[in-house]
Amino acid sequence: MSRTFLGIPVHRGPGSAVGRPDEPFGPVPHPVEPLRWGPSFPEAAREALKNTRLRGNLAHATSTIRAKRARVVDEVPDWEALRDAGSAVKTRVLAELPELLQELERNVTARGGVVHWARDGAEANRIVADIAKAKGADEVVKVKSMATQEIGLNEALAEEGIGAVETDLAELIVQLADDMPSHILVPAIHRNRSEIRDIFLARMGDAPPDLSDVPRELAMAARAHLRRKFLSAKVAVSGANFAVASTGTLAVVESEGNGRMCLTLPDTLVTVMGIEKLVPSFEDLEVFLQLLPRSSTGERMNPYTSLWTGVTPGDGPQEFHLILLDNGRTSVLADEVGRAALHCIRCSACLNVCPVYERVGGHAYGSVYPGPIGAILTPQLTASSGGVSGHGDPNASLPYASTLCGACYDVCPVKIDIPSILVDLRAREVDADRSHPTVWGAAMKSASWAMSDAGRFRLAGSSARAGRMLARDEVIHHLPFPGSLWTGSRDLPAPPKQTFHAWWDERERAAAHPEEDR
Repeated sequence: MSRTFLGIPVHRGPGSAVGRPDEPFGPVPHPVEPLRWGPSFPEAAREALKNTRLRGNLAHATSTIRAKRARVVDEVPDWEALRDAGSAVKTRVLAELPELLQELERNVTARGGVVHWARDGAEANRIVADIAKAKGADEVVKVKSMATQEIGLNEALAEEGIGAVETDLAELIVQLADDMPSHILVPAIHRNRSEIRDIFLARMGDAPPDLSDVPRELAMAARAHLRRKFLSAKVAVSGANFAVASTGTLAVVESEGNGRMCLTLPDTLVTVMGIEKLVPSFEDLEVFLQLLPRSSTGERMNPYTSLWTGVTPGDGPQEFHLILLDNGRTSVLADEVGRAALHCIRCSACLNVCPVYERVGGHAYGSVYPGPIGAILTPQLTASSGGVSGHGDPNASLPYASTLCGACYDVCPVKIDIPSILVDLRAREVDADRSHPTVWGAAMKSASWAMSDAGRFRLAGSSARAGRMLARDEVIHHLPFPGSLWTGSRDLPAPPKQTFHAWWDERERAAAHPEEDR
């Protein structure tokens, strides 16, 4: 058991719950693995669909972001050319990744930085903890970072007695509530402002007692709460949106200014970056600084774009550490189809247009990477071999969390063909799972047997007409098991009164013997 005070999670053991049952936000099960928690997607989605408040929050937020994005994208006459350019740069980066990483390391080191290589999350967490301990820090301030979410850095630091304070407003909300993020860009998208006020009053020790749910008041309360953290922190931890290999420059884009405070005030800065976040040159960075803000927040440019190169004496952090994180990325890179997932710049545009995400939210995906990109990235990062999660792994169901409508591809700023990768991952899981009998597998075998013979296929079609006895107004609402697996959540059209074969035979007889119709 543990407690959360002033935004700092203290020790939380695997599977433990934080808070008492009578508290408004607990208990919340703590995931052992940030990339794999909870039940499979179908089970989690079924529960999420019952939450009408969640669906209302999501519908309002995603529709607002979609509309903003559409407006600013329509202003750019060469938007498709920019998408092509972004995709081409990412393809080049993956093709030349070893050389570019070595170039980045040389340039960061030449400018006073220290580069660490981390094969997995545990190694990266240990490096960060050792740096904080060496500086005598029992608390670090954090810039919003998906990479640190992915490796469970906050919890690993808590195990070492080091508090990690999220300074992004939405991340702070999630942290105070002992919640998990449900969106890449807006992690508290599933919370409305009344819930946020209640969270602040219950968990933020210095929140004004008369705090209302007016957005400005909520933001001001968080600002006052975080200001003393910024001013007292010895160590800051960030991710990186991009790293320029030719100069060793790191880039973080954000909208609140908290990132700028973390990147400039503490004496020591530690950046945890996925190895795919490279761009070869500043000219390439120009492309992404146009694509990312429009695709993510619907802005023409980010209010805060912070760039730093190594260490500058007397200005900003005097010690800079860059941790290059693999954590499964090398395996994804080796996959000719799946490697395109590493093109992702974490804009979350695919989440905001996905009809599945809009109805079930991010928690149903059981990973810090939800939505369409999470459905292809998470299973690959956690795959045991060959991009396959394996029988019984909840992540094996993620490629099915899609209608394959293609909206995610249409809005992706780097043209990741998510639907095609989803289909490929589905095929792999099916092939790998053939030795495990399932209801779905038995149904497909039965269908294959019936369709492989013309006589059997005709007989099956004729037999299906018996289903009309269960229909009301040409719709079947209820079927016995196993048909109830379908009708439990959707209706089934009644079979036609006449099969195609019967209609065709009748048509041919009439054509051959027209006199019989007289």
